[in-house]
Amino acid sequence: MAVRMASSYSILRYASPPFCGFRRARGFMLQKNIELAVRFSVMRTSSSKMFSARDYSSFSLVEIVMEELEALRRRPKRIRATSKAGLLSSKELIEDKLEKRVLRKGVLLEFRKDSDRILLGVAEKPDGKRNWMVSDQNGIMSSIKPQQVTYIVPGVEDFNHSEIPEFISKTQDLLDASLLEYAWEELLEKDKSVTAEGLAEIIYGGVDPLESYCAHVLLSKDELYFSVLESKGSCSVYAPRPTTQVTELLYRKRAKEAYEKELEEFVQLLKSAKELHFHSKPPKSSWMVDENIKHRILALEAHAIDAWKNDDQKKTAGEVLKAMGLQKTSSAAINLLIDIGYFPVHVNLDILKLNIRTLYSDEIFRAADEILATSCDPDKFNRRDLTFLKVYAIDVDEADELDDALSAERLQDGRIKVWVHVADPTSLVDYESLVNKEAMRRGTSIFLPTATYPMFPENLAMEGMSLKQGRRCNAVSVSVILHPDGRFAKIQIHTVMCNKSIAEYMVENSVIRPTYMMTYESASELLNLNLEEETELKILSEAAALRLQWRRGQGAIDTSAIEARIKVSNPDDPEPSINLYVENQADPAMRLVSEMMILCGEAIATFGSVNNIPLPYRGQPQSNISPSAFSHLPEGPVRSFAYVKIMRAAEMDFRKPIRHGILGIPGYVQFTSPIRRYIDLLAHYQVKAFLRGAALPFSAGQLEGIASLISVRVKVAKNLFSSSLRYWLLEYLRRQPKEKKFNALVLRFIKDRMAALLLVEVGMQASALVSVGVQIGDEIKVQVEEAHPRNDFLSLKEA
Repeated sequence: MAVRMASSYSILRYASPPFCGFRRARGFMLQKNIELAVRFSVMRTSSSKMFSARDYSSFSLVEIVMEELEALRRRPKRIRATSKAGLLSSKELIEDKLEKRVLRKGVLLEFRKDSDRILLGVAEKPDGKRNWMVSDQNGIMSSIKPQQVTYIVPGVEDFNHSEIPEFISKTQDLLDASLLEYAWEELLEKDKSVTAEGLAEIIYGGVDPLESYCAHVLLSKDELYFSVLESKGSCSVYAPRPTTQVTELLYRKRAKEAYEKELEEFVQLLKSAKELHFHSKPPKSSWMVDENIKHRILALEAHAIDAWKNDDQKKTAGEVLKAMGLQKTSSAAINLLIDIGYFPVHVNLDILKLNIRTLYSDEIFRAADEILATSCDPDKFNRRDLTFLKVYAIDVDEADELDDALSAERLQDGRIKVWVHVADPTSLVDYESLVNKEAMRRGTSIFLPTATYPMFPENLAMEGMSLKQGRRCNAVSVSVILHPDGRFAKIQIHTVMCNKSIAEYMVENSVIRPTYMMTYESASELLNLNLEEETELKILSEAAALRLQWRRGQGAIDTSAIEARIKVSNPDDPEPSINLYVENQADPAMRLVSEMMILCGEAIATFGSVNNIPLPYRGQPQSNISPSAFSHLPEGPVRSFAYVKIMRAAEMDFRKPIRHGILGIPGYVQFTSPIRRYIDLLAHYQVKAFLRGAALPFSAGQLEGIASLISVRVKVAKNLFSSSLRYWLLEYLRRQPKEKKFNALVLRFIKDRMAALLLVEVGMQASALVSVGVQIGDEIKVQVEEAHPRNDFLSLKEA
């Protein structure tokens, strides 16, 4: 092998290059000052504590760098003669040194294998007109193009590819990037450019193959001191960068190194947190103490929900995920945040994605407290005392805000009189108040299996507005006398201001004392017991039956269905407790409450129409398809499901009632949930102002504008509820034994034998392939094959 390469080569031989003995103070001090500035400008983490706060230095990096630059400008240039002769000007180098080196057999060369790898190899033989077969350092033979060659090592003939590993090893011994600084200073003062061989002469004192290749590696990897002036084939000429540019690059390099070190420390925090037991993981708040840690955690959170505030957040999250050896996907970010304890296992990402208002500001809390402490009832002397009535408040067992309650009596002529008592929040909250404006921003209370996010602050809703058992409560009471067929006459219209005769219906301010607070289950049980002392509840049930019969005669469509309700205890635990309730809307108590709420809505629509009150009147056109088209389907969920499929979208009018074809009534206003729904609260503001004889707070146009904003928020809340309910239903099914069988009702066929099903014991719709011969309305048995809540995936098979 014709190559000058002694086995005694080592880094010790070139520890002191030709001008190393009088090292330049200028470059040395510049680099040290840059290091010092960056060191003081970056926060360091204490190694003794995993989540300790970082210290900030008062040193200004900009000041340090600028002072150094000023000192360099003032210092006179020193001209020295290099110990090496023969340095050429840039022009001369370009002309004399950019000769084209020819590929030939036995040449040692460096080539780019792909975008990430640069290898050493030996040219073995031509491959066609231009390409060459090369044996690389791994012993692999491949064909390369001339443009892939990045350097041909000079002075090498008939190199054996088996000696490449030894050559690489000796190269590593000689590589010292700090040598470039000395050469840079020398060449900068002389305004000279250099090739790899010229650099080898300067820093190693020789230009043998090993020294030349080491110089090439240093130059090709250098990002500080030199830049490529011109290239020709595999030969390049390098020029020293200006001092100011090197200063800036040095700063960036040190800053990058500090940033990477900080990232490495953060990654170690993540790995440490991952290894901890669930109950030992750091609390969420601990990740918010240090600003740098907080920045990266919030970037991961934004990545988890695909909601980056800027490109920097996206880049930061990607860097962290890559450093953790994870893919840059939202699911990877979610799982990482769960693994470190920042997210609970069952985190509801939709709350974050939709930016749901889950907390109240201190300002709103103070305003609510002030209302409770100082408010007075503007209708105190204009309320009817109805505390003599037996009042039933029927709702789900976990309801916190009770908006409505019911009473009934049978008149001497045999007709039924019912009262719908509705909570009166407008007697506390003025429509121009901060609390009302916050309620309008929310639009509705949000009820999830894991939590409730109320429209009003909880203390105000619970203590000041909600109906309470045994306590005197302000209300707006709507009373209606029903005809034997279930309708109520609209000839005589009376309010509290015109009460000289008995009214067919009446809207008035009242005071009530709720007698019973009961669940639907307990109300149904009382109805079944048919107790003599609970005659009023029986009368309410009779009134509900009359109303349902009358509405059906007016074209109402029965859409009652079987629905699920879930309550999750300790939702932040990995395995929280899931309580499933399946509700049949045809249940007597649920039917009773539903009919009374519809009756109240019809009465308020009539009241508004007669008195020309702008209200959010709701209607729904009937479908062009007659309900009789589904008469062949079994009554109950199957027929209701078919009806829902043909229902048209609801409509709103703010000047007059419009027919509600689905309910079978001439007009309807949502009025019975003013603590939970802002659209109901709007109706209360209008009705209450009319009862006082005051100016109405909103015109029809203003109501329309507010309602359009609210409808968006209500839609978001409904979607959030639906997705959250489905997640926990899937989690419930995931936990069931694989062998468990569920009853499933066939609702319709989607395609071929793929059927839409209702899981009767779960109250959930799903789909599965069913056997030939199974018909709509049949009940079959199914088993759960797979359930993945996070991926919203459920696979069923017929048992």
